[in-house]
Parts: sequence; structure tokens; C-alpha cells
Amino acid sequence: MRTIFGSMAITTDLNIRVQSLEGFCEVSVDILRLDEIHPAISGNKWFKLKYNIEAATASGKNSLLTFGGPWSNHLAATAAAAMESGLSSIGIVRGEEFSQKPTPTLERCAATGMQLIFVSRSAYRSIQEENTTHHFKEQFPDAWVVPEGGANEWGRCGAGEIAQLVPANYPHVCLSVGTGTTFCGIRNALSPTQFVHGFVPMKGGAYLRTAVSSCTDGVDPSTWDLTDRFHFGGFGRTTLQLITFMNEIYERYRLPLDIIYTAKMLAGIKQLAAEGSFDQTPRVLCIHTGGLQGNASVADQLCF
Repeated sequence: MRTIFGSMAITTDLNIRVQSLEGFCEVSVDILRLDEIHPAISGNKWFKLKYNIEAATASGKNSLLTFGGPWSNHLAATAAAAMESGLSSIGIVRGEEFSQKPTPTLERCAATGMQLIFVSRSAYRSIQEENTTHHFKEQFPDAWVVPEGGANEWGRCGAGEIAQLVPANYPHVCLSVGTGTTFCGIRNALSPTQFVHGFVPMKGGAYLRTAVSSCTDGVDPSTWDLTDRFHFGGFGRTTLQLITFMNEIYERYRLPLDIIYTAKMLAGIKQLAAEGSFDQTPRVLCIHTGGLQGNASVADQLCF
């Protein structure tokens, strides 16, 4: 399928399959393979960037400026989407030390044409907490600024289109939560009869509840929930147990999971099913949000 991003057409595959994970746990679990949309702009990233790029080109901007950490799926996807759309890209990276020793993700971004600007962790935190992006808008007046994770109205609007790919006969829909952008978009667009479970891979991730509540205004709060139980040590952290789980899932279903988000989500679903959380309506659809490039950090431990 050829989809217009700004002035350029990007080849994507929106004939997205739902893969059955037969025998995975006590309930029926299927997975929506958004990771197969595009090799570099995969999963929810494609949807969150779609309207940002349209807005950028409509506003006469010639580049995208965004933010992320050294392993950021969002940075990698933005660099690729900008290049294919005929735009340049600028990435504000958390951690000055990575300017001397870039991760494979940052190397990929640079190879895709992204200009990388490294800032200290404290400066990055201030930018995110205080939303002080005016400095970058002044420095790069021709850039369209996309918040970390695509967390703006254009990102939520695009993410809401994922709901069109979710069949109505799944009473439970599960997905990983980073900034909450995709979660909000999907929850706002889905039927209120479908309960949306968000799996937050950060310790203390319950703080996202406030952000999600503000972006799902008018949605019955009894139709969604967030859990941070399954963080496996915290954001970006992993354990031998999680690595083993990922390898077992791939060997059984030929399903690659990413170490940051989807692996923790699927492990959480398995545990919740064992606890009886889905007993009344035991049919679950989980959403693969892509991000497989981040597995480079543990590539030597994975069988795929």
C-alpha cells in the first residue's frame, strides 16, 4: 500500500494480520501484528507520525525535530519517516555521553540523516517537565516540533486509527504504554464495551494515570486501567527470565517481541490470565507496537 506522508508516498503494509497464540495461557490470546507495517516505521510509530508529518508539510516546515533517549524507537522511526517524506530531521538526545559512544539506535538515526544534538540528563528532564521547547523552535524555525513519543494531538489522532483494526469481538484489548499517546488514542476510539489494559514498563509508572485521564476526558474510567507490575526491574531493564520468555515465544510462535515494551506486556498478560483477571470474558487481543530495533542491546542473548 502507498500512503501519503506529506509530499511523498511511503510503502506500508496495512493488510495487518491477527496472529493466534494458541495455548499461550488460560485464555484465548491473539496479537495484532502492527510491527509488520514497515521495516523502520513500524507499529504505533507509523500512526503517531502520520498527522504530524501532514501538519509539518501543510505549515511549510522542512524538518521534524523531536526528542528521545539513546535507544528510542521514536527517534529511529522519526528519522526514517522524515527521510522518506523528503524532510530533514533533528533529534534531541538524552545523555551527552552518547555523543562519543552512540548506541546502534543512534547510529541508525544518523545513517538515516538525522542531526543529533546531545543534552545532559538534567537538561533533558527540564525540557520534558517544563515543556520548554521554545529554545529549539527559535534555533530551528523551519522545524515542526514533535514531543517525545509523538505525544500531541496529531499523535493521538493517528493512534486512534489503530482502533479501526481492532475487531469488535474482543472484550479485552492490551497494549504497552510509554507516553500514553497510543493508549489514549485507542481508548478514545474504541467501543466502550471493550476494556483497554495498559502495561507500563517503568517502575512507578502509575503517574501516567493522570496524563491518560486528561486525554480521555469523557471516556468512562471503568473501561480502562494501567498496571506497572510487570516492569522487570524498570524501564530499559531486563532479566534472564524475560530473555528466556522472549526466546520461548519466538521458538513457539515465530513472534519477535521487543525487550522494552511488548515482551513485558505479553508476560503480564500471561500472569493476569493465571490470576483470573480475564475469566468473565476470556478473549484478549494484544497489540504489537513494533520497536524491534531496540533489541540490539541484547542481540547476543536472543535466538532471532
